[in-house]
Amino acid sequence: MPDLSGKHGLVVGVANRRSIAWAVAQAAGAAGARLALTYQGERLEDNVRELSEKLDAPLVMPLDVTSDEQIADVAGALDREFGGLDFLLHGAAFAPKAELDNPFVQTSREGFRIALDVSAYSLIALTRSVAPLMERRGGGSVVTLTYLGSQRVFTNYNVMGVAKAALEASVRYLAGDLGPKNIRVNAVSAGPLKTLAAMGIKDFSSIREVYNGRAPLRRNIEVGEVADAALFLLSPQSRGITGEILFVDAGYHVVGI
Repeated sequence: MPDLSGKHGLVVGVANRRSIAWAVAQAAGAAGARLALTYQGERLEDNVRELSEKLDAPLVMPLDVTSDEQIADVAGALDREFGGLDFLLHGAAFAPKAELDNPFVQTSREGFRIALDVSAYSLIALTRSVAPLMERRGGGSVVTLTYLGSQRVFTNYNVMGVAKAALEASVRYLAGDLGPKNIRVNAVSAGPLKTLAAMGIKDFSSIREVYNGRAPLRRNIEVGEVADAALFLLSPQSRGITGEILFVDAGYHVVGI
């Protein structure tokens, strides 16, 4: 396991104990990192605060990733508590339910805007906000979460696939911008997991069944495998890697017919 003792990290996107972001937070905490967690709205606050107690996280903050003001507030709190930042785990993603239920050609302008703002632009806004804190530490690592629906058509994934494609392009451009500051930006593309967000996709269980039968490893992945990969990218062990999309999907992405 990478050693993150003395490192400070921000984890965005924890909703409940099934969240990939929570699995990454647990792994980073076990590796010795001090963490700050955020929650989206009052509905999720109790869940995140209860989970944060397991990590003894010194900061638990509200964050609407569509609000530049709240993003600035989080950066300010990190500055006061940590004085700098070593890594950011970005796990924010959302699309209105109607945009996932209806055919993609019926995507509304407003639904498209929301999906791209929450799921892709938030990575840019958050990274820009914490980059100065990472510079103080001599550099840092940003990791976001994506899915193969960015590159292939998955039924009912719809506008979220377009948002993830924008997210992956953002990873590459941010890596190009911030590399001279020793700030790395990467993504983990996980196979289908039973998260709160995934359960909003119609017929999600059928996607898992296909992976189970066709992935080279002939199984679905576990959330801990994604957390381990993310932990590697967040740690100095991956110090030579940036702009990368790391697949953790039992090899499904390499399969053709």
